[in-house]
Amino acid sequence: MGYQDAILALGERTRTWLVTGAAGFIGSALVEELCRRGQRVIGVDNFATGYRENLTDAVAAAGPGAGERFEFVEADICDAAAMNEVAAKADIVLHQAALGSVPRSMEDPAGTHRANVDGFVNVALACKENGVDRLVYASSSSVYGDHPKLPKTEAEIGTPLSPYAATKRIDEVYASVFAQSYGMEIVGLRYFNVFGRRQDPEGPYAAVIPRWIGALLDGERCTVFGDGEQSRDFCYVDNAVQANILAAITDGDFRSAVFNVGCGERITLRELYAHIRGHIAASRPSLAAVEPVFEPERPGDIRHSQASIEAIRHELGYRPALAVGDGLAETVAWFSARRSS
Repeated sequence: MGYQDAILALGERTRTWLVTGAAGFIGSALVEELCRRGQRVIGVDNFATGYRENLTDAVAAAGPGAGERFEFVEADICDAAAMNEVAAKADIVLHQAALGSVPRSMEDPAGTHRANVDGFVNVALACKENGVDRLVYASSSSVYGDHPKLPKTEAEIGTPLSPYAATKRIDEVYASVFAQSYGMEIVGLRYFNVFGRRQDPEGPYAAVIPRWIGALLDGERCTVFGDGEQSRDFCYVDNAVQANILAAITDGDFRSAVFNVGCGERITLRELYAHIRGHIAASRPSLAAVEPVFEPERPGDIRHSQASIEAIRHELGYRPALAVGDGLAETVAWFSARRSS
């Protein structure tokens, strides 16, 4: 289909979309884009990791009239009755709610399982009971685990290396079972290190990009876990938005499909740090020579990750709109503007 065709298709038909985890940074980006395109959106969040201001910012960024098309429900995805009630209003469900972070899952595997597995099953059951047209859910590149092949292709996965990875793999198994048993259309998206505006820079489980941006803007040194030669396929949030919308409305038999969402390239953490420092040093020259602090590698982290995006290109027409460098420039500019306002 291609994303521009998908956007045109959105303009031709107004649907009701349910976005779980709407107050998170990916969820709020979906709310923003769908409201901008004239869709009706129901957002659900319990604020375990999301923020009300993300929703306020997203709806404001979507433009005039967006607030009239957006409904928010504060609820936990583990509340079956609440999920059934909101799914009854929805044509399409974009399930983003989860407890992310490998380190968090190492410390609290039970909590991670509850949110990521029990919550997923509740959402899937609500979609089944209410005849939702399609469920698109967030999986993760962590399911590739210890499989050594690069780039990662959807058909070849390894052993999960963390409780978080295990929960995402279990979700994929449940998705396959629900699709086969109940004839549901369910599409999984294996995110590869998504980053961008509204991503939380605070707390012990903050992702690396917002954490480093926040530290440098505060004049602090950044921490690298390991030797910095680990590599990742960093994917700007607007690319993830594109993948969700394409997965939701592209015609075809997508029962139990799963696709990688990345840019198809990788950079090391050392290179990533240099990119971020360079963008910030353009306005703060004193930071140009600041080096990071290196600490021991964290358990559960994989060494290298890179997405093959051939399947999602071919099946959905996905094309990353922004590569990592351009995405970092926009992300640094977004955080810098909010620090100075």
